[in-house]
Amino acid sequence: MPTKEWQGKSGLNAHADFVMQTDHSYGQVFKALKENGLLGNTLVICSADNGTSARTSNMDELKSKGHFPSAGLRGSKADLWDGGHRVPFIVSWKGHVEAGSKSDKLVCLTDLLATAADVVGAELPASEGVDSISMLPLLTGKGEHQRGDVIHHSISGFFSIRQGKWELLLTPRPEVAAKKGEPMIQLYDMEADLGEQNNLAAKMPEKVKELRALLENQIVQGRSTVGAAQNNDVAIDVEKLSRFKQKAKKNAKKKSK
Repeated sequence: MPTKEWQGKSGLNAHADFVMQTDHSYGQVFKALKENGLLGNTLVICSADNGTSARTSNMDELKSKGHFPSAGLRGSKADLWDGGHRVPFIVSWKGHVEAGSKSDKLVCLTDLLATAADVVGAELPASEGVDSISMLPLLTGKGEHQRGDVIHHSISGFFSIRQGKWELLLTPRPEVAAKKGEPMIQLYDMEADLGEQNNLAAKMPEKVKELRALLENQIVQGRSTVGAAQNNDVAIDVEKLSRFKQKAKKNAKKKSK
């Protein structure tokens, strides 16, 4: 990807061509549903599994040409910051979702399981979809939206938790933070500081403590929804700083030799 037909279409680079082709494919599906009289009975969702990859998108090249794929957000795919996690979420469902409506409520792709079950009237077993919350009330405007927080995870295994406007990050990039002298714990007000530039952790220790306790409780419970506690597949090291310190110690020994 992109296929030959789409190569060079964006005038930016191959990744941008690929995004254009993906958008076109989505349009073809939508068109087919409409032409075959199926659109009125179909819930269509267009989203993505993560933010733009800095490496595969050649992000520096895109930025040099005036295109900013993370749209002012900090970080990219694999990072703990919002640029690695916030994605478009577009829904069409005739007769159920108001055309042109928008929402700033927190949702997660894990919610698709509970939402689909809710749509068709299926009941999930207590041990299934333990991190899934139906967004049907949010889509239809009928009922109370239940998701109040969501746990994020970086490719290196580091955690953050978002609750309302607050996001707590535990060691976003320890190697980078150590080199730059940045704090390992970061707290951001996502309403006032969407680009995550003003770390409030030192000024708001109680909020840090509160969010960390929420994160740790969900880990202990093995789920982020109400229900019977579940077993985690492996032991969870919340900050994973021991691993980072061991690595730093090994590197220091190598340098001393």
